[in-house]
Amino acid sequence: MPRYALLLAPSANRVYADQAARLASAELAAFLDYLAPAGRDDDLAPAGSDDADGPSSPSAGISEISVINLGGVEYLAFDGSLSERDIAYVSNLSSAYALFERVEGELLRPLALSPLARYDSDLITIPKYAGKTNEQFTKLVLNLTILASGSAGRMLDGGLTVLDPLAGRGTTLNQALMYGYDAVGVEIDGKDVEAYKLFLQTWLKRKRLKHSAELVPVRRQGKRAARRLEVTMAASKDDHKAGAVQKLVMLQADTTQLDGLLRGGVADVLVADLPYGVAHGSYDDEGGISRRPLDLLERAVPQWLPLLRKGGALGLSWNTKVARRELAEDILLANGLEIVPHQPLEHRVDQGIERDVVVARMTA
Repeated sequence: MPRYALLLAPSANRVYADQAARLASAELAAFLDYLAPAGRDDDLAPAGSDDADGPSSPSAGISEISVINLGGVEYLAFDGSLSERDIAYVSNLSSAYALFERVEGELLRPLALSPLARYDSDLITIPKYAGKTNEQFTKLVLNLTILASGSAGRMLDGGLTVLDPLAGRGTTLNQALMYGYDAVGVEIDGKDVEAYKLFLQTWLKRKRLKHSAELVPVRRQGKRAARRLEVTMAASKDDHKAGAVQKLVMLQADTTQLDGLLRGGVADVLVADLPYGVAHGSYDDEGGISRRPLDLLERAVPQWLPLLRKGGALGLSWNTKVARRELAEDILLANGLEIVPHQPLEHRVDQGIERDVVVARMTA
């Protein structure tokens, strides 16, 4: 049976300090659980998808992941048998740098990775601002959510829509665009919406990519209820001519009051970074800033769920120092969602933030 060794990107260790291997192990386990029959719910594979056929069927016999040391360098090691499509999945691990097949002892044979990357990486890395969620961590949460959803079999094939109802300045939206997906965001802060519009338009112009972008008012019952940024873009002139365009919508609106602003079933997965209760907040009913993420979650989830399609999944990160995990799970369970188990992902961000992730999916 083939044996594999995965080398983590050096940037992962800068982001997560000594926790990088543990977090990468948890994310890799989610990929391998999807690829291995024992961890795979085949009912989630869409009819007629590649995952329903023999050539792309899940791999067998994948063993537990371990951390090994080869030549003084740490790798994540596992045994199994990966097809080309399996390797394409694993290529999108947020901290993947290189994958090797272990030939004998410490001898390694490199395997080519093929991550989804429709645009240059600076779409993700250029934006720098206070409170930005690390792009590597954003990708991790998005990956876990897709793998837990009914759209996991289409992860490599495009056509998905990602919703971030707490979009900030668009880190999750940009990652969705990188994957070739459409994106929908909601952000209450008009300055963030305008800053995101300015960045994306400037970036698209600098890359000389065909696009359109418009920020327009949205009315509900005859009154202005929101502003709507609409962007259409293509990765190349040939894609644009062929109609292979991506669409992004970002609403300046209160995420707890979305009725009538977005159509139902607009997204396949929802990914959000809840207010951390430190430098991040959300507006309460009186228009002030609330630092209580669970209050926001309780009010927002009933607004969010109608926006997900059948088989949809939801991935959330938050600060456990201001919100206990079991209370966050209780809110999701009370709204009819099923908690998706994964290996522990809680980790320290700074003195005031211990971050964790919860993933849930629709049961009907």
